[in-house]
Amino acid sequence: MVDDAVRHKQVMLAFQPVVPTGQADRVAFYEGLVRVLDATGRIIPAREFIGAIETTQTGRIIDCLALEKGLRTLSMHSELRLSINMSARSIGYSRWMRTLHKGLDAHPTVGERLILEITESSAMLVPELVTGFMNEVSQRGVSFALDDFGAGFTSLRYLKDFYFDILKIDGQFIRGIAQDADNQVLTTALATIGRQFDMVTVAENVERADDAEYLAAIGIDCLQGYYYGAPTVKPVWLQPEARRGVA
Repeated sequence: MVDDAVRHKQVMLAFQPVVPTGQADRVAFYEGLVRVLDATGRIIPAREFIGAIETTQTGRIIDCLALEKGLRTLSMHSELRLSINMSARSIGYSRWMRTLHKGLDAHPTVGERLILEITESSAMLVPELVTGFMNEVSQRGVSFALDDFGAGFTSLRYLKDFYFDILKIDGQFIRGIAQDADNQVLTTALATIGRQFDMVTVAENVERADDAEYLAAIGIDCLQGYYYGAPTVKPVWLQPEARRGVA
């Protein structure tokens, strides 16, 4: 199904807001989440297929299409800041690299408004390759987010060598945190690591008011989850009557 969708370019982005803690009426940036359409036109979220294709050629093409659509969106909306997911495997994929540099060259402000998200598990597969890539691309203004932090097996000796600007704490530690003492300890520790390395901390999968309040109390910088908005293929910048400010 995903191969067919890629072949026919039936791929789109859904956008989810990331808000500054305590400022739910503002948006720090949006995450562009890849979606594909099946033969009936049904939208399929990435979690239902990404595991099966992540190490394949189809996975690389999905990364290319997501980046292409994200760069196009940034070029069309100068007030927008957007994060796009990528696999470390795409760094060595020539089509993906051409897409990135073409988008950065075409629009001079895009680089400073683009965030590339790399999962912890992906980054640790080839840490030397990732750090070299980040050092090169950050010179063009691009920021980097370490996604799903805490979900994998981070070697902390590598963390200080990376150039991540944003640390996204995995949702398994966030859901129900207000009532879960173990997750409170773990999330506080992960956030402390982020602050030590001057990274903006983002809590993923925030779904309840009490969890949001607890995360604010321990100093998490930004919050993302259904409590603030579900991913949508019809974002506010395509709905002028509902336009919101983007910080």
